[in-house]
Amino acid sequence: MDAWVWILIAVAALVIIAGAAFLIDRRRRRRRMLRDRFGPEYDRSLESASSRRKAEGELAGRADHRDELEIRPLTDVARERYRVQWGELQGRFVDRPVVAVADADELIAQVMRERGYPVDDFESRSEMISVDHPEVVQNYRKAHAIYAGTVDGSASTEDLRQAVVAYRTLFDDLLADEARSDEHARSDEHARS
Repeated sequence: MDAWVWILIAVAALVIIAGAAFLIDRRRRRRRMLRDRFGPEYDRSLESASSRRKAEGELAGRADHRDELEIRPLTDVARERYRVQWGELQGRFVDRPVVAVADADELIAQVMRERGYPVDDFESRSEMISVDHPEVVQNYRKAHAIYAGTVDGSASTEDLRQAVVAYRTLFDDLLADEARSDEHARSDEHARS
């Protein structure tokens, strides 16, 4: 063969190797970004999905959907109003624990609605919470499952107490300084560039 054919083969091989290295690095960066953003939710998604690719695609879809939302911080007045409502809810727990858990579920939905999260159904709420609050979304799922158990009477008083504690963790996160949510959006924009 002529020398130019060997040169052409070598150049083609280098282009293929460079392209593969680029794709592997891009996949690695995406995986790291998703793991950093979702924390424990990343591992949970891997366990429940049929493949890593599906899990990561689903998480990226959640992040994209969340980034389209206009999540607003609460005003100081709203934040204080919700704190008062939470205190009243906790006070009712002793006499009416089932009602207190139902109220906690509804109060979380109210806070989310005011902040701009979708609240149509539990699944969409938990998915959006998993983007901004991945450390506490499992608490939210646990609390909501206990709340659902109140319908058939399978939740014990201890279960109800645990539900209120789990709701409280998310409640505190939702009322806390919202700078974290905006940080996630900025860090994702930076990672995509």
